[in-house]
Amino acid sequence: MGSGPQLRFGVIGIDHRHIYDQVSSLLGIGAECAGYWTHDGDVRTLEGFVERFPAIPRVDDRRRLLEDASVQLITCAAIPCQRAAFAIEAMRHGKDFMADKPGVTTFGQLEEVRRVQRETGRIFSVNFTERFEVRAVTRATELVRAGAIGRVLQTVGLGPHRLNRDLRPAWFFDPQAYGGILVDIASHQIDQFLHFSGADDATIVLSRAGNLAHPDTPGFQDFGEIALSHGTSSGYIRVDWFTPDGLATWGDGRLTILGTEGYIELRKYIDIAGRPGKDHLFLVNNEGTRYLDCSSAPLPYYTDLRQDIFERTESAMSQAHCFKVCELALRAQAQADVIRP
Repeated sequence: MGSGPQLRFGVIGIDHRHIYDQVSSLLGIGAECAGYWTHDGDVRTLEGFVERFPAIPRVDDRRRLLEDASVQLITCAAIPCQRAAFAIEAMRHGKDFMADKPGVTTFGQLEEVRRVQRETGRIFSVNFTERFEVRAVTRATELVRAGAIGRVLQTVGLGPHRLNRDLRPAWFFDPQAYGGILVDIASHQIDQFLHFSGADDATIVLSRAGNLAHPDTPGFQDFGEIALSHGTSSGYIRVDWFTPDGLATWGDGRLTILGTEGYIELRKYIDIAGRPGKDHLFLVNNEGTRYLDCSSAPLPYYTDLRQDIFERTESAMSQAHCFKVCELALRAQAQADVIRP
């Protein structure tokens, strides 16, 4: 529970399961939810949302949330291609806006969101959950900032996911709806490369994506990779939908950060055949090898975002960084070589 003035928020779009964490984390810092709106189509998350948040009222018209002067923030996990329009609508109503990734799916959307954000001065924040909601990343940030591995030379980010095909709605397989695998999933790893390297931009050296094993959904991309660089720093990214059912979690997400004086490896969600739980960090430098259990590390994104809303600061994430991640993901997707099985 946070201190300070109470934040009041509304929910517009609940199509992705990340909305559960967005709402529960906002409630966890003491925020109050004015209500949620969703379309009347195939919303697989609706039952789970109502089960988790039975006290949050559903509104039949999202304008009730947009025109409520007591609401400062709109949070959103709508179908990805719809998020930019909801962001623009919210900012023009004087609300700050936070979305699940990807915040945008086309260059046109990015240009319009940038323009409206600049005109209104509102916050447009994309919640890159693989950094903001992973405690091991918080601890890794502290170690890197303290010089534990020297100057960062490279990041290797792996983002495997389980498909859970029977649970997915039709839009999940439509590239016009989700933007492509590099726009969608790889935005996480692009964010982490910029964050840990300290870069404010990057060159896409290589990008590839394709459908390697799901011929009955031809628009779906199940594998992608990116190599990017900035100065002496480089990054490699692999994302996929090939997590086998035998793994005890949805994906063995990992991040390795190489520095001039050592390296850090994060096993974010599982240490396969090793320690139980998640948020495992391994630090190797000139002083030796250490294991750190990061399960008690803080997750400052939401409290920082609340501060930014009330004080008009950029403590959670700079606006320039947010837009740059979106831009690089779109660029990688646009120039990606198509991998054909």
